[in-house]
Amino acid sequence: MKNNAPKRKIFDAVDLLIEDTSAQVPVGKRKDGVTMLSVDSIKSFHDHPFYLYEGDRLEDMIQSIRDHGVLNPVIVRTTEDGYEMLSGHNRQNAARLAGLTEIPAIVKTDLPDTDAYVYVIETNLMQRSFSDLEISEKAAVLKERYDKVLHQRQRNIIMEEVTKLEGVPLKGGHGDHHFKNRDEVDKEYGLSGSSVERLLKVNDLIKPLRNKLDNGSVIFKVGIQISFLPESEQQLVYEQMMELHVKLTMNMAMKLREHSGELTEAMVRRYLTKTVEPKDKPINIKVPETISKKYFVGEDQKAIEDIMENVLAAWFEWK
Repeated sequence: MKNNAPKRKIFDAVDLLIEDTSAQVPVGKRKDGVTMLSVDSIKSFHDHPFYLYEGDRLEDMIQSIRDHGVLNPVIVRTTEDGYEMLSGHNRQNAARLAGLTEIPAIVKTDLPDTDAYVYVIETNLMQRSFSDLEISEKAAVLKERYDKVLHQRQRNIIMEEVTKLEGVPLKGGHGDHHFKNRDEVDKEYGLSGSSVERLLKVNDLIKPLRNKLDNGSVIFKVGIQISFLPESEQQLVYEQMMELHVKLTMNMAMKLREHSGELTEAMVRRYLTKTVEPKDKPINIKVPETISKKYFVGEDQKAIEDIMENVLAAWFEWK
C-alpha cells in the first residue's frame, strides 16, 4: 500500500459529482433518488479489490466529513439481508470514524454481480491512476476489463450512468471504454501480452497471498508460480509460511507447483524447510615454491596445468 500518496481533496470516485454544500442530503430525507441509510447496514463489496485509505488521506477525509457531512452519495445494491457497497467504501469508513450513523446513498436493485463489479472497478479508476495501483488492484482492473470486453453494450450503459452521477464526461484514458478487442485493453495500459497474462494470474491467488504480494513479502514471480496451485493448497502454503516465518523463494515455489494437486501439509512444510545443498566448491591447489622453481621455470600457466594433468593421469592409472 502506498502510504506516502499526496493528499487529495477529492476523496472517492463519486466525490467528483459536485463540491457544493447545497447537495448535502438532510438526515432522514429523500432527495432526487437519494436515500439515507444506516452506516452499519451497508456491507463491503464481497470481493472488494481496493485498499482503504490510511494515514493523512484518511484523516483529511474524516475531518472533511466532520466539517461538511457526506456531500456526495455512495452507491449500493440491495441484497437479501441489507445492502452491499459498490462505490463509497472510503466515505463509509470515514463517516463511521467521524461518528456519523447515516450516510446518503443511491440504491440499485436487482443488480447482477457482473454489473456490480463494473461499478466497483470503474468508479475507483475515475480517481486513481493505473500506475499508482498495487499489483493485486491492477490485476482486478485488468480482469474486469477483459471479462467485460465481450459485454460492451451493458458496460457502456453503466458507464454513461456513472459519469452522469459524477459530472465527468467520457473522454480518453479511463473514460474511453469502447474497446473493440482485448488488444486495445493491453494498449491502454502500455502492457505487453505476457505482462497482462501474468497480472491476470494474480487474481487466482487467495487474498492473504495477494496482500503479501502487494507489501513485497512475496515477490511477483514467486506469486505467479503459487497462483497455479488450487486454493486449498495455497492456504496450506500461507499457513506454513506464517507458522515457520519463511519467505518463499523461486525454488520453493517451483517445487510446490511440480506437486500441484497432491500437496499435503507435511509436503508443504518439507519443501519450505528443506535445506538446499550447496554446490561443490572448486578445489584450489597451490604449488609450493620449491617445486615451482624446480620443475616449472619459464612455463606459463597453461603449460603448468597441462603438465600437472598428464602427471596426475599417469599417477592414477598406475595406482
